[in-house]
Amino acid sequence: MEIITNIINLFGLETKLFIAQIINFAILLFILKKFLYKPIAKIFEERQAKIKQGLEDAQNAHKTLLDANNQKADILKTARINADKILNNTKVSSEKMKQQSLEDAKKQATEIIDNAKKQAQDEFDKISKQVGLMSVDLSKKIVSKVLSEIFTEEDKSIILSKAVDKIENGSYENTTN
Repeated sequence: MEIITNIINLFGLETKLFIAQIINFAILLFILKKFLYKPIAKIFEERQAKIKQGLEDAQNAHKTLLDANNQKADILKTARINADKILNNTKVSSEKMKQQSLEDAKKQATEIIDNAKKQAQDEFDKISKQVGLMSVDLSKKIVSKVLSEIFTEEDKSIILSKAVDKIENGSYENTTN
């Protein structure tokens, strides 16, 4: 130990003073550790925990965002599929309605035409009867005048009634055509 004492003296260090400085340094170190290091270390730990929690929260938020985007994509895909189905159903329904309307219109047109034909035929028959009656009347008058000069009243009635019967039965139409 003498060697160490000689070396210390050679550099001009006093042993008592050096030991006092070491004790002062140890006391200062203890005080700093007790009152300064522990609170600062605690603050650093709290910050580190907050940073770690913030990173975890950010990762969870990122994961949640990805899940939400995937759900959004799935929902949009499902919505598109449903919209396409609805559109196709609407097209089919409108085509059916159009076809049904067209068929109904054709039916109504056919009914209107048939009714018009029937009414025209009825009118034609009515007018034909009227013309027939007028022609019978006219024929009676003509035959009566012509026959009055040739035949007697009794012969004239017989011929006239036969002629009227033939006209009314349409026998003359069959023979003249």
